[in-house]
Amino acid sequence: MPFESRRAKLVLSDKIRERLRTSSVSYTAPAAHVERAKMLLKYADGETISAIARALGTNRPKVERTIDRALEFGVEVALNDLPRSGRPREIPVEARLWVVGLACQKPKELGYAEELWTTARLAAHVRHHAVEAGHPSLANLGRGTVSKILAEHKLRPHKVTYYLERRDPDFEAKKAEVLHVYREVAVLRAAHETGEETPLVAILSYDEKPGIQAIGSTAPDLPPVPGEYPTIARDHEYKRHGTLSLLCGIDLLTGELLPRVEDRHRSREFVAWLQDVDAHYPEDWKIRIILDNHSAHISRETQRYLATVPNRFEFTFTPKHGSWLNLIEVLFSKLARTLLREIRVDSKAELKERLLAYIAELNEAPVIFRWKYGLDDVA
Repeated sequence: MPFESRRAKLVLSDKIRERLRTSSVSYTAPAAHVERAKMLLKYADGETISAIARALGTNRPKVERTIDRALEFGVEVALNDLPRSGRPREIPVEARLWVVGLACQKPKELGYAEELWTTARLAAHVRHHAVEAGHPSLANLGRGTVSKILAEHKLRPHKVTYYLERRDPDFEAKKAEVLHVYREVAVLRAAHETGEETPLVAILSYDEKPGIQAIGSTAPDLPPVPGEYPTIARDHEYKRHGTLSLLCGIDLLTGELLPRVEDRHRSREFVAWLQDVDAHYPEDWKIRIILDNHSAHISRETQRYLATVPNRFEFTFTPKHGSWLNLIEVLFSKLARTLLREIRVDSKAELKERLLAYIAELNEAPVIFRWKYGLDDVA
């Protein structure tokens, strides 16, 4: 008579079975985790304890413990080690929190020259001041323990992340004005697609990209060689030819780019760009422009020019530190990741020529950018 086990059967759902199958062939999971997943799969498929132990090169008690935990507590518990009591902590909670408090201060606030902590510097400070602070258990604290304490509280005082403070008291109001313009663009575009008559208006997003470096090579680049040199080889030395500024607007209704490349981006260059735009559109059109708060956009020289073309231009300014609301930044990001990436030129003239050629290529198949963020919140 064949042997029948009294141990209950392990029934797995499709989801749990797939999870175990993935874990059983994982190259990154702990070895014990992989082995236990194989045990549970084999047992669920009807194999005996002895057969599983032989197949996996282990012993019966180990297989039994895993299966019994799965039957009693579930598969998740069976895959992982049960918590153990371990040795009691030698560093009390109060002492650990004192270390955390130190980590939340800058070293310079405690008399050091450094701006940020290292684990070595923090451990040395703790060892030096632990006894007088009433935490003798930290007198021999090492860097490793400091790292563990910080990890427990998800602290990384050796790192800096940046944020942008909103310093414009009218940020929300100005943001709403910009979003209203984008909503108007969406309405005009929809009306145009249905053949409805639309106002004679051009809506542009404008900004400058200054400091585009004209960098030249001192030796020719070497091309890739299949099977030998997979990348372009370039001499590490270079020479600077100067910088250029790209002044560019994008027509939000057509996707057309209106560029101008200059050595600088002062008021006179901005006025020259406005004159180009003025000549580009019919005289009876209204030109609305979204732009930032650069001094050239509100200077006396700019105001004098605007006075010569009354009711021709209408500016909508983004909030201070709100350039992300300006759609033209998408183009500049694309420019940095394509044309300007690792570019080398022999002169500023060549850089200007290639910038204008690149934008001319984009204008051959213009892309209409569609702003979506926050439009549903705009009445």
